[in-house]
Amino acid sequence: MDPSTLSAAQEIDFSLWALFARATFTVKLVMLMLIAASFWSWAIIIQKHINFRLARRQTEDFDEKFWSGEPLDELFDQVGPDPKSAPERIFAAGMTEWRRSHRADGGQIAGAQARIDRSMDVAIAKEAEEMNRGLGFLATVGSTAPFVGLFGTVWGMKNDFEEIAASQNTNLAVVAPGISEALVATGLGLLAAIPAVIFYNKLQSDSDRIVGGWESFADEFSTILSRQLDS
Repeated sequence: MDPSTLSAAQEIDFSLWALFARATFTVKLVMLMLIAASFWSWAIIIQKHINFRLARRQTEDFDEKFWSGEPLDELFDQVGPDPKSAPERIFAAGMTEWRRSHRADGGQIAGAQARIDRSMDVAIAKEAEEMNRGLGFLATVGSTAPFVGLFGTVWGMKNDFEEIAASQNTNLAVVAPGISEALVATGLGLLAAIPAVIFYNKLQSDSDRIVGGWESFADEFSTILSRQLDS
């Protein structure tokens, strides 16, 4: 390599901040979008880990109370009108409909079992929706961030080649900075997408297991109430 070219290349600042500062407005905008998406993804990931851990602990605590042999009416009174956890809200939905299905003379209104099941299904659907909130953003970032980064790279390369053509200089010291700036956008896209995809799959699997546990509890609870209805 020509010594003058090598010397010129060594004088160029290739730090991330310098590459960002030299990039065009469009490429800068792409980079900022990807950085923001990455930070927001990590915020969702951390928050979901905290929420899922809390949900598992609340489910374990409620299961222990439910299967302790305590009468269901007493447990319902303990839960109160404002249940604090998802399993308590599902239980309260079933018990509320159970009590509403009793006539003043102590008899049962027809169709009580179906209404109890629907009430708990609606409660589970609401809890599942809250549980999965934010996961769609992770899926979106995981699928689109690489292409957004690639767009920034293509746009940066286009501008770089236009500058090369205008200056009619293919010296490495002239070409390398523009290419480096453009490639940073692709790197940021992958940096945002890879964790988003990995944790989306993990969190979705964790959510399915938690919701599946609630559904199993609702089925068992419904079976208990069904036996009481039949008797």
